[in-house]
Amino acid sequence: MSGIAVIGLGAMGRPIARNLISAGHEVLVWNRTGAAVDELVAVGARRAASVQEALSAPVVFSMLSDDRAVTEMFLDSGVLAGTPRETVHVNLATVSVDLARRAAAAHAEHGVGYLAAPVFGRVPVAEAGALTILAAGEPGLIGRVQPYFDVIGSRTWRIGEHPEQANLVKILGNYLIACAIQSLGEAVSLAEARAIDAAGLIELLTSTLFPGAVYAGYGSAIAERRYRPAGFTTVLGRKDLGLALDAAAESKVPLPIGHLLREVFDRAIADGHGSDDWAAIAEQQPR
Repeated sequence: MSGIAVIGLGAMGRPIARNLISAGHEVLVWNRTGAAVDELVAVGARRAASVQEALSAPVVFSMLSDDRAVTEMFLDSGVLAGTPRETVHVNLATVSVDLARRAAAAHAEHGVGYLAAPVFGRVPVAEAGALTILAAGEPGLIGRVQPYFDVIGSRTWRIGEHPEQANLVKILGNYLIACAIQSLGEAVSLAEARAIDAAGLIELLTSTLFPGAVYAGYGSAIAERRYRPAGFTTVLGRKDLGLALDAAAESKVPLPIGHLLREVFDRAIADGHGSDDWAAIAEQQPR
């Protein structure tokens, strides 16, 4: 048994914490709202009175929603000044390359370990302890937290020694999913215009040319117009697309499809699909 804290108990943070508890680890939890904390305390977690107390754990996982939340909680709050030097903070969130660099520098300034470890996988994958973990930072720190990664994930990919490298890989993965959703929507739209059954088309394509969870899962959702409950919302997809475009602009690498997708996402959100699954961008195609 060993000590770890989990900060941020949203849809992903809760199952991550639960799996760590089930594996026999002593888990300290903190969240802005109390209901999620109460749920985990009931199954064996300990309640942290503050973020500062949570950061006293030897290893801290955080799963927050965006750059703003990470900045407010860790960079602008002053908590790093009171964090023990032996603590390792593992940021599981999808954040910008710029924030990843700033976070790494801020932790280093206070002698606190920092790793980026965003994940691939939705809530059911997190519940099964089968996330794909993209880890970047000092190799020794990754080795130190690997036993915890082994609990929450099926495989850890070591991306590099700079935390922002892991965040860029996660951003690129989500960018490619957005491209796949858009192309699936276009294909379904054209098929339906010619009286071809969309569900049958998706079954054919994903059984032959495009096997895998992305095409099968999003393809069937588009064919059935099934966008709720959302596994990943259109608003969050638009956020991650913006991160990809920002990273591309900084590197002077053109992403022409990304700019077209930005217009599609913006129209989808304006049409009321912001809280739907991001597969709903397919509704921008005539059906």
